[in-house]
Amino acid sequence: MMRAGIAFALVSAVLFGASAPLAKLLLGRVDPWLLAGLLYLGSGVGLAALRPLLPRQGGRLARADWPWLAAAVAAGGVVGPVLMMLGLAHASASSASLVLNLEGVFTLGLAWVVFRENVDRRLLVGAGAILAGAALLSWQDGSGGGGWGLWAITGACLAWAIDNNLTRKVSAGDPVEIAMIKGLAAGAVNTALALAIGQDLPAWPLIGAAAILGLGAYGLSLVLFVLALRHLGTARTGAYFSTAPFVGAALAVVVLGEAPTPLLAAAGLLMALGLYLHLTESHAHDHVHEALEHDHSHRHDDHHQHGHAGQDPAVPHSHAHQHQRLVHRHPHYPDIHHRHTH
Repeated sequence: MMRAGIAFALVSAVLFGASAPLAKLLLGRVDPWLLAGLLYLGSGVGLAALRPLLPRQGGRLARADWPWLAAAVAAGGVVGPVLMMLGLAHASASSASLVLNLEGVFTLGLAWVVFRENVDRRLLVGAGAILAGAALLSWQDGSGGGGWGLWAITGACLAWAIDNNLTRKVSAGDPVEIAMIKGLAAGAVNTALALAIGQDLPAWPLIGAAAILGLGAYGLSLVLFVLALRHLGTARTGAYFSTAPFVGAALAVVVLGEAPTPLLAAAGLLMALGLYLHLTESHAHDHVHEALEHDHSHRHDDHHQHGHAGQDPAVPHSHAHQHQRLVHRHPHYPDIHHRHTH
């Protein structure tokens, strides 16, 4: 499941990393605030349409989960996208890429300092290598500029980092449901506000393009991000997600035929080093699982020994279940069963 979490985080980064240049293309014809709303609204509507076709991957949200989700929607769904679109409209692509790297730094810092998630020296060095590669990548074209737009993008990074840490609190829930709620709520709020201040809806082809982009870059990417949070915790998921700028540059080389540069190669090596340090991390010690009742998608393993009538224990299933107090030792990440202190 740890390997699955890594795969979820990296594919989420691919989807998000490919989105920035496409959003930049739409900004010339759609107001930034309105585009932020349309992207998230497209995400929510698209996931609502796909939801009946997708298997449920988590438990139902409990009453205690809703304040965390509401705060995550406000920070990452309402505030973050507006600041990002406003910043992109007033900053060069390279400068924006540089500042976007702060999301990983903020996410890891909040997880470590505020939410007390375990972060060891190997993880810090690996995350530093990934972020250094992303920063190096953003200096490729040597262009600058941006003024207050860069401060807006910095604010967006902080909003998304808060969102990432808050979403971890509800990551046992169904990720499609979480992303759908976030998309519909945040998209409706920002679209309504943009229309209220006098913005006009663009032509339907542009609305459709924004909706499709939002479904992939914010909807499906968020679904995978939540699954990664469930298995890896916030700090590690944020570090893997920091590969998104390199993904965008690599796609430009492959798809658009842009010539690779020495800086791109150096950034790739730094990110490869960071990923290697993360992939080879081994965190094991005697730890205590206190008695717990919760609801999430699971198979029967060392942490799930309850019985079922007519249920294949090897098939993923979701229901409310109890964990008895358990003391054992094995390699683990700070997933939903390993959020103990160190």
